Amino acid sequence: MLQKYLVVLIAIFFVNSVFGQIHYEINGFSKKYHAVLTVEKGYEDDIFKKGNITVLETKTNKEIISIDADELTFDLDKNGNVKTNVLALPYGEQSIIIAQDFNFDGVKDLAIMDGQYSCYHGPSYLVYLDLANTLEFSLGFTQLAQEYCGMFRVDYETKHIYTMTKSGCCWHQYSTFKVENNTPIPVFIEEVDMMDFPFHTLKTIEWEGDKQIERIEKKIDLEQDDITEILSFNLVKSNKKVIVFSINNQLLTYALLRPDETVEFSYPVEAVYENPDFTINQAGNKLTFSNENAIYEIYQRSLKTKINQIGILVKVNGKSYNLKGDLQSVKGNLNAIKDVGCHNLVKK
Repeated sequence: MLQKYLVVLIAIFFVNSVFGQIHYEINGFSKKYHAVLTVEKGYEDDIFKKGNITVLETKTNKEIISIDADELTFDLDKNGNVKTNVLALPYGEQSIIIAQDFNFDGVKDLAIMDGQYSCYHGPSYLVYLDLANTLEFSLGFTQLAQEYCGMFRVDYETKHIYTMTKSGCCWHQYSTFKVENNTPIPVFIEEVDMMDFPFHTLKTIEWEGDKQIERIEKKIDLEQDDITEILSFNLVKSNKKVIVFSINNQLLTYALLRPDETVEFSYPVEAVYENPDFTINQAGNKLTFSNENAIYEIYQRSLKTKINQIGILVKVNGKSYNLKGDLQSVKGNLNAIKDVGCHNLVKK
């Protein structure tokens, strides 16, 4: 008898190991719904598991949603149950099902993981709004859970939705949405771009009704270790600041700052080493460069060893403009450029 019982157990184990799947009942995330998570055979020990999530109506056990996915991730609690409603933003744990009111109507909606399609192979979700006791797929909310970094954040005080996405260390985008007619609508986007060292650009897009307002603010961080400031002075009439500096002692760069220290213009527009962007004369008192149809000449004249004239001569469309510098604001010396071995500087 015992031998027969063991044979049956071995047979059952064999069938399950070949054809079986692992099923998890998922409860507690909603009073209206529960779910079944099925992991395909052979993916049990993988970090990213192939499987299916099926959402059922609790009262009728009727299947409402079924999602097949190649890369599901989930954690179990101490009792062996699948964790739900975990949302640690932006990069923390995000559970396989999130039940939350996304459209501010007081009713919990569902976000169900469909893989790892958000930024940097992060978790992505399909979002279903609970409208009139029916779960309806929302393209707008799903895009927020697919095209950014993981799930979005819901703020019930401001009634806004927030997303974040990035590219490497040096480009980030933060977006704010309001909800109209159960659809997320952008109201403010902020992009922080630090790809063009040592410049960093802040771009904002804001909506006032149907009007879209775009602002771009570019600044420069001269305190970086790789930056050597060679010459700077203020222009007399505009109080704008002229700065000539080197990056890594290899790339000579010019920038014109507004009085609020935002960058009005910088050169070269594209940093290319070995490109003859600037020319310094033998006396070391004239630095010239050209951009489109304009020629710029930064000049410096001295009496003995003291600078008594400085400024920029701009030639454009056959006309010349002498932008004189404030001698009291001068720091550094144009002549020092000759001693800097920048690859984009020609000495003549």
